[in-house]
Amino acid sequence: MPCVLLLLHVAATRAPRELPLAAALTAALALPLAWRRRAPRAVFAVIAAAAFVQWLANVQLPADAALLIALYTLAAHAGPRATFLAAAVLETGAVLACRRWSTGGAPLTLLAALSAAVVAAAALGAAARTTRAHLAALQDRAARLEQQHDQQARLAVAEERARIAREMHDIVTHNLSVMVALTDAAVAAQHRAPERATVAMLKTAETGRQALTDMRRSLGLLRTDEPDARRHPLPGIAELRDLAERMRAAGLPTRLDLEGDHTALPATAQLTAHRLVQEALTNTLKHTPAGTRAHVRVHCTPRTVAVSVTDNGPATATAPRPRNAAATARPGHGIPGMRERAAAYGATLHAAPLPGGGWHVHARLDLDLDPNPDPNPDTRETTPA
Repeated sequence: MPCVLLLLHVAATRAPRELPLAAALTAALALPLAWRRRAPRAVFAVIAAAAFVQWLANVQLPADAALLIALYTLAAHAGPRATFLAAAVLETGAVLACRRWSTGGAPLTLLAALSAAVVAAAALGAAARTTRAHLAALQDRAARLEQQHDQQARLAVAEERARIAREMHDIVTHNLSVMVALTDAAVAAQHRAPERATVAMLKTAETGRQALTDMRRSLGLLRTDEPDARRHPLPGIAELRDLAERMRAAGLPTRLDLEGDHTALPATAQLTAHRLVQEALTNTLKHTPAGTRAHVRVHCTPRTVAVSVTDNGPATATAPRPRNAAATARPGHGIPGMRERAAAYGATLHAAPLPGGGWHVHARLDLDLDPNPDPNPDTRETTPA
């Protein structure tokens, strides 16, 4: 449309003998602008060549404004070097135009005006290029931030899955081992001591209900308005007494020594200590013969919690026959899970056989340290959940 208007202006203001040349030069100056964004350098070169022919033909045209548009587009899409060269070419053309077409004896005034137009076109184009680059950088940063957010969300989901898996392993492995031991005891006592068999089966049912409650809580399916949520808080150090009692009922004589004040310790630290003791006792129950005894010692200070579990079973878990059918010879995930729990409090879990027989598990939780996992291999076998 601008080209058409310029051609109409030329047709209305030029004499018939000047019209063909003026129209051709106008078209040469205006038409290439349609491709200025695709090839800014080529378009500027074509328009500059047309302007030079115009100067040689000594024809003044309003279509010379196309030179400024081409310079702006080149500055907006090309680099500083190409912009500087194009501005220098246009400034040279301004000097030539002022020498030939200045009127009123003031060529410097006209040159200053044309030079200002050239600088303004180049500066506006460069500013547009900078703004576009800045917006592109912001968009790229937003895309990277979104990608990082997605990665963090996926990592959070994976971490939550691992946490739930550890909880499920501790809950299911421990409670099933106790239930199997109690059931075996009830079967063995059903004829010679029916009352003891009844007590063992009642303990089995109680253990199963407790396992279901713990599983619903760990999976987030237990509503806070249900009575069980108030009756069964997250297990802590105080609940180790009930744990020791369940282990004794399952056939593993367990001595428990609690030292220090644990009431002011964080709930997560108490849960970690409880799970460490629970897993260690479950391993002893599954992998040692009848008659094995366990000793649990938990020492609490305002800054540390030391957990120690020792049994007097054989030095290896494979020599004696397991005391119940739930134990297998395959390696499991119990001790790796214990190590991950301990590492969350800057502790290293030590689990190894004792020289004179038995097994020892020890961890010291530092409540002032950030998580710093440092897993160490061991050889004790556990049963996967």
